[in-house]
Amino acid sequence: MSDAWGANGKLNGNLKRIAVIGATGSVGSSVLDVCRSHRDRLEVVALAAGRDAEKIARLTGDFGGVRKVCLASPDAAASLAGKLPPAVRMLSGPKGLRDLAQDPEVDHVVFASSGTAAIEALQVALRSGREVSLANKESVVVAGAWVMPLVRRPDQLRPLDSEHNAIWQCLHGEERTPRKIYLTASGGPFRDRTPEELKGVTPEMALRHPVWNMGAKITVDSATLMNKGIELIEAAFLFDLRPDQVEALISPGSFVHGLVEFEDGCVKMLGGEPDMRLPAASCLFWPDRVIPGPDFPRPRPDGRKLSFDLADEGRFPALRLAKEALRGGGALPALLVGADEVAVDRFLKKEIAFTAIADVVEETMTSYGNAAPRSLAEALEVLEWARGRCAAICDGKRRF
Repeated sequence: MSDAWGANGKLNGNLKRIAVIGATGSVGSSVLDVCRSHRDRLEVVALAAGRDAEKIARLTGDFGGVRKVCLASPDAAASLAGKLPPAVRMLSGPKGLRDLAQDPEVDHVVFASSGTAAIEALQVALRSGREVSLANKESVVVAGAWVMPLVRRPDQLRPLDSEHNAIWQCLHGEERTPRKIYLTASGGPFRDRTPEELKGVTPEMALRHPVWNMGAKITVDSATLMNKGIELIEAAFLFDLRPDQVEALISPGSFVHGLVEFEDGCVKMLGGEPDMRLPAASCLFWPDRVIPGPDFPRPRPDGRKLSFDLADEGRFPALRLAKEALRGGGALPALLVGADEVAVDRFLKKEIAFTAIADVVEETMTSYGNAAPRSLAEALEVLEWARGRCAAICDGKRRF
């Protein structure tokens, strides 16, 4: 399958055919917004989500070229019976995702879902030679050892998260190996709070991110800086870097998304509005640069102030734990991800304190005594063990 765009702006004379896994989430919605603005170049032919059948039905009507729809929940899929056009094939579960990911009528698969359910579909898409845009951290952090070797050619796997996308763009065309890369973080709503003040943070406070509009889990992870720590692990896999070559910087305003330092002392950085449509367009149209949509804001450099500071790991221990998982490798990344899922859920339910999130994750990580996973199946077992262990720890720390 060729990636060459013709002079008419189409792939091999046809529209580039897009499948979006995680179509109902915030990242998937940004991708679909780009597709709406460029129907002359992009055709959405497949959609997948967890269980939001109603929204999937609306999206299928919006994008008339959709031929396959997949829902993770068989019950949700059954609820769509009779509500989709006759030409649309209904799929469900992991097998449905795999079928969608290797469909010969799909050129580019976007993985915008959260969690680990789509890992096998990601492997299938890469093996089949499809272009892939990836915004699913767990696929790389938990399963990087079994995903990254499947990448067949440069730019087949395109990072969609804004920070990794920035690094990807900065490295493109460079023959030099970077000395170090830096992922930026806004610092979340509590970057200036003292450790004592952080003890009183409520879920309502944590869900008010100063820049990005995201789901509840990732918003809390951004407040603890766990999200940035997990992104460091992901970056090491994506760009084949050592733990000492990746670092996080606090940069309020989220204009600069990533920086690359080279051996000669030069630093390359990529800036842009904090809008996920920008990295989405870069992935879908690469190597062309295409404005994401007619209403996309143009950045104004005048009056803008940039600052970069190292994060205080004493104030944000979740970042420290993620770095330890990156350095230690083995089972630690999966333990970190699994425990954090449960800890954030318990915080949102007001069962543990904000500052207890990192505490229970660390206790989960240190209580695991088994060997490192040797396969994807074993890595997923570690992930599940971490969820169960963290739940038990949280039960012992209930606030009420």
